[in-house]
Amino acid sequence: MQRKLDLRTGRPVWSAYRAPGVPAGNLRQDITTDVVVVGMGISGAMIAEALTANGHDVVCIDRRGPLVGSTAATTALVQYEIDQPLSVLAGKIGRGKAETAWRRSRLAVANLQARIEDLQIDCLMEPRQSLFLDGNALSPTQLREEGETRRQAGLRTTYLKPLELAERFGIKGRSALLSHGNLALDPRKLTAGLLKKVVERKGRLYAPVEATGITGTADDLTVATRDGPVISAKSVVLATGYELMDAVPATKHQVISTFAIATRQQKQNVWPGAAFIWEASDPYLYMRSTHDGRIICGGEDEEFSDEALRDSMIEEKTATISQKLRRMFPHLDTSPEFAWAGAFGTTDTGLPMIGTLPRKPNLFAVMGYGGNGITYSQIASELIATALAGKNDPDTDIFAFAR
Repeated sequence: MQRKLDLRTGRPVWSAYRAPGVPAGNLRQDITTDVVVVGMGISGAMIAEALTANGHDVVCIDRRGPLVGSTAATTALVQYEIDQPLSVLAGKIGRGKAETAWRRSRLAVANLQARIEDLQIDCLMEPRQSLFLDGNALSPTQLREEGETRRQAGLRTTYLKPLELAERFGIKGRSALLSHGNLALDPRKLTAGLLKKVVERKGRLYAPVEATGITGTADDLTVATRDGPVISAKSVVLATGYELMDAVPATKHQVISTFAIATRQQKQNVWPGAAFIWEASDPYLYMRSTHDGRIICGGEDEEFSDEALRDSMIEEKTATISQKLRRMFPHLDTSPEFAWAGAFGTTDTGLPMIGTLPRKPNLFAVMGYGGNGITYSQIASELIATALAGKNDPDTDIFAFAR
């Protein structure tokens, strides 16, 4: 069975931009395929595209439909910097593994950019710098040390003192690490583009179809659906986001609540370079701009997943985020034109959980939790495509459920 959540409430900014339609048929009879991908959000779309590119026969199902779940609520800061600073992550899993995770994340963003360009998907992709500001979680001294840790790992980072940060970006009284090589994009347009490519390669999309159970042997799985038809497959990939199926372990992660706003278009007011900005703070704040100059700002996470309680806080959280944004950039019009809340997953290390489930060698699950969800989805597509090609990815164990 699959956990059911009210994944988002309010009006996400991406509703202002039209995404291409994605055709999904009705599942009226039993079918057979190589791989079933459960979920047609951005994770499922990336995985299905990678698998069809490798020649697999793929069926995608979703209990809602394409692009309808959490994908529409993401703020889409596609960056390689993991939620856990490299110096902090090294203390949790060891320096070698932490450096490998960060470098793989950096590679994933570069691979995703190349993938989008190669497939010619129009998702308003733009390269972006990022600024990581000091805060109550990392002092200026600790931030400088974090920068040195990254440089030793081969990750280019520049420490900006307060005067330089103010002169270059207009942010006063803070220091920051400046990084390069991240991406801004429209997540719905990207997801639609990937799913349309799957269909071009004869992949099959069915929705609404709810998976109710998975049974079978190692290489002969059966996905039961609520309306009756079953799907037989050699492998199954669960890309259901925060709505976990019973087969997925429930430890080392949790679903919490997050909040975001987006302003009117004000391209002339965006800070230089339109860099991503996020804080080493708890609660933290992060922000980016859209291609047409709206400011997206989010954070103020709460450690619960109760939808009614989350929704009751939208007005208060919206005001708080708007005020914080105004304090950082007084010249901006921070009045929210869009405001929304949604489910958000976290893990104890900030790393995703990707791979086969215990004692189920051909049943994969993707939990791209954390602020790097789209980057982690790219990593998942690489790991799973490699595994189903019968090869070994050297980073599999770092992201595995049994790590």
